[in-house]
Amino acid sequence: VQLQACGGGLVQPGGSLRLSCAASGSTSRIGAMGWYRQAPGKQRELVGIINSGGSTNYADSTKGRFTVSRDNAKNTAYLQMNSLKPEDTAVYYCYARRVLKEYWGQGTQVTVSS
Repeated sequence: VQLQACGGGLVQPGGSLRLSCAASGSTSRIGAMGWYRQAPGKQRELVGIINSGGSTNYADSTKGRFTVSRDNAKNTAYLQMNSLKPEDTAVYYCYARRVLKEYWGQGTQVTVSS
């Protein structure tokens, strides 16, 4: 499975961004898809994740502001980020799990700054 993420960039505090992650290759039986992030000097952490049935799980820091969704027909997951804060600045990594293996995208930078 290959994951291609796009949509990062620079946004002002309070703004919005939408990331997308397209899966290709052996996409049948992909279970969970979602996003993690890693800020400088910090460990990678969960942002939000969605399983094949549509159930979601979010970090406390993103709950209520971020929304993960997916289009199974397009093998694509989305991350809608609203009310962005400077502490959301990080490299965001797309994630997918298929059977018992995990896959990661290349990462896209999100910078929240005035």
